[in-house]
Order: sequence, then C-alpha cells, then structure tokens
Amino acid sequence: MNILKNKKILLGVSSGIAIYKAVDLSSKLRKLDVDLNIVLTEDAKKMVSPTVFSAVGNCPVYTDYFNEVKDGWIPHTQLSAESDALIIAPATANIIAKIANGFADDLLSLIALAFREKSKIIVPTMNTRMYNSPALQRNLELLKKDGWIIVEPEVGHLACGEIGKGRYPDNEIILEFLEDSLTKKTLIGKKVIITAGPTVEPIDPVRNITNKSSGKMGYELARAFSYSGAEVTLISGPANINIPYTIKNFVKVNTALEMKNEVMKYFNDSDIIVMSAAVSDYRVENYSNIKIKKDKDNLIIKLKKNPDILKEIGKIKKDKQLLIGFAAETNDLINYAKRKLIEKNCDLIVANDVSKKEIGFNSDFNEVYIIDKMGDVTHVEKASKREIAFNIVSYISNNYYSR
Repeated sequence: MNILKNKKILLGVSSGIAIYKAVDLSSKLRKLDVDLNIVLTEDAKKMVSPTVFSAVGNCPVYTDYFNEVKDGWIPHTQLSAESDALIIAPATANIIAKIANGFADDLLSLIALAFREKSKIIVPTMNTRMYNSPALQRNLELLKKDGWIIVEPEVGHLACGEIGKGRYPDNEIILEFLEDSLTKKTLIGKKVIITAGPTVEPIDPVRNITNKSSGKMGYELARAFSYSGAEVTLISGPANINIPYTIKNFVKVNTALEMKNEVMKYFNDSDIIVMSAAVSDYRVENYSNIKIKKDKDNLIIKLKKNPDILKEIGKIKKDKQLLIGFAAETNDLINYAKRKLIEKNCDLIVANDVSKKEIGFNSDFNEVYIIDKMGDVTHVEKASKREIAFNIVSYISNNYYSR
C-alpha cells in the first residue's frame, strides 16, 4: 500500500555535508508518486544545484523568495497551505534555531513558520559536539512542543572525522516517519500483540528444526497496526528483517515455549492478539547438550508436541479481546481455515495458500482470505505483504472499532 501516493510533500533542504542524501530522498519520494516540491536555502543551493534536485525529483525547486513572488502567488503562504507534509532534511543547527525561535528571513524559514496543524518532520544532521550542545538540544525541545517530529541522527563516523551522534539517518527511516505521520489513527489506545516469524527447536548446540517462515507478514502487520495508532508488542522468532521504528516493544524468542511465555506476559492487557507466527508443532525430546557426531548411518530424533498457543489463549480470551489466527495451508484452504477458527475460538482467521510459490514463504507478496465467526469470507487479492497488512488492519478497524 502506497500511503504517500498523490500526497503533496514539501522537502526543505538546508546546507550540510549530508545534502547529497537529500538528493536520494527526493528520488525516493518521486518513485512513490508524491506531488513533490523542493525548497533550498541559499547555502544549500551553493552545495548542490537546484537543477539536480529538479531533475531527480521531477518537480519545481524554489530558492529565493523575491524571485518566486509573481502573479499574486506568494510562495511561503501557498506552499505551506497546500502541502500535506513538510520535511526538512538535512536540517542544520542554524535552520533549527530559526524555526524554533520564530525567525523567518528566508523562504524555508518563512514556510516553516506558516506551516500549521499538519505533518512536520525535521532531520538534524551535524557535528556531534554541535548536536549535543545545550543550545541545539534546547531548540529541539522547542520544536517538539510546537508539533515537530524529530528524526534522530545516527551514531557513527562523521565527515569531520569525529565519531558520535549526528549522522544523517537512512532515508527509509525518514520515509517511515512520513508514512506514520500521514496514516489515519483509527486504533489509538489499543494494545496489540503480534507474533511473527518461525520458531526454532534445537537438536543439539549446532542443529535445529525450523520452518520456512520469513516473518515478513508479521512485521508488516506490526507496522500497519502501529501506524494506525496502536501500541504494539512484536514477539518474533528469528527473522532477518529491520524492526519498524514505530515498534517500541520488541521481544525476540527462539522456541515455541519461549513464544508462549512471552505471549502470556502481555495477554491480559491486550485488546488484539494476532498470531501470525509459524510456530513449530513439535520440539526435540532427546536434546543433546553436546554436538551429535555423524558416526551412525541412522539417527533417531524423538519429537514431543509443542503447546498450541492459539488454542490455549482461545480458551481464556475475554469477550472484549479480538483473537486473530493465521492458517497457512496447501489445499482445501477455506474449509481448513473455518475449522481452525472454530477449534481455536478465534474471532478472525486469515488464510493463505502457501503452495503457491509467488505468495508462499519468503515471498514479498501474499493473497489472503479473511474469515469471521459468521463464516463470511473476504478476499484480499494478491498484493505486497505491506498492502495486505494494511488491508487487514483496515478491515479490523472498520468492522470492530469504527465509531
């Protein structure tokens, strides 16, 4: 789901050695089909030509206030009024001080002063001693009070040769902040547990039993719920996926028993429980504390059934809680999913056919069927897992929490 498509985004660029990364940000915004405008400060214009930004962003670039005023069109009032979001990246200590204290002596600071009640994001980028100075930190606090979203800089090697906090963050993180700020908050106050990824059952210290789940669907659901305003606890088995920045409570587990214990910790206080993890059905009964040598032609491993976490919490869930299970099947999808919904006492089951390679494990795409207690089936057509996740959250918001 492209949250940003057709949104009017205003990118403000101040001078700083990280300005080249703002060129990349404008490129990424263009590819997301936003309606983009760019404003450069005078110093930024000296570092990178407006022509470069215009070509990469395929958009107008504004620099000088006096040259832009024509035919009754006043740039700072028009651009601030028409835009859905303002991002300033990179933001120098100078532009931060201006905005925090109400100075407006160039086009970008004029726009910032006039920008109200909408998404305002600022990305401080500078030398670590400048960033940690009391004056800069005081100004950032003022910006927060005025409704600005601060994207914290990263720690690392800086252009000046020092090491510390001040590096321009990855543009994907800035885009996450932007997407989050522009998503309708339909689930504010709701606490959500999401399980994701596979579980791993050890055979010995170097071998284990697991499955093909990548965790992508669960992580995208965590993103979608958190963007919608919910307080999300993501409990994940091993997964090679970046945790969405909006997830404040991330719990890493390995085995099914560990996952069960963590789910139970948060269960009573949760409004919505989404069991999207592919939990191992069995664990090894005769685990070896030392590596098993391959000195035999045959090795017998005894397996013991793991607890059915979904079924157990289905027995104790409260009426106010919404329990959502997942059914990954290879045949007779809808019938198996309906049976699982009843047996596990779920409110909803999300079913998908993992026999299809293009939507199966590790794929970036999915196609699902949402089945409720009445047996009604809603088909969500093949799309990216991010879009599927937002469709699932939209379904839940509209059918269970709309006012």
